[in-house]
Amino acid sequence: MILLRRLLGDVLRRQRQRQGRTLREVSSSARVSLGYLSEVERGQKEASSELLSAICDALDLRMSELLREVSDELALAELAQSAASDTVPSLGVPPGRSLGERPMLNPVRVTSVTHRPDEHVTIKAPTEAVDVVAA
Repeated sequence: MILLRRLLGDVLRRQRQRQGRTLREVSSSARVSLGYLSEVERGQKEASSELLSAICDALDLRMSELLREVSDELALAELAQSAASDTVPSLGVPPGRSLGERPMLNPVRVTSVTHRPDEHVTIKAPTEAVDVVAA
C-alpha cells in the first residue's frame, strides 16, 4: 500500500537536506516541535494543510512544488506497484472530463522493472523502454 504521508515526509526531508538545514532549524522556523516534524518526515504523522503550509514557508518552498514532487513520486510508486501485477493501468480520461483536458494513453504490458538506488526507474514494454526519473 502506498502511503501519502510517507511520500510527503520523504519529499520534505529531501528538501530540508538539500538546503543543508537541520530538523531543529526548520521546526523552529515553522513553529512546530522538533519531534512532531521528525514524525512527519518519517511518515508517522499525518500533517494538516496548515502544518504543511508552515513547513513549506520555513523551507521557502511553494506547496504546489511540494505536491508536484509528491505526485511524481506517487506516480512512480503506482507504476512499480502495477508492474508487480504485470500491467500498467490506463491513464485515460476520467468520467466527466473532455479528451482535450488529459491525453489518452494506452496500457502496456510490462516485461521488467529495474529500480536503482539513484531513484531512476526503467520500465520495459515489449516494443519500447520508458525511462522515468524522479526529480
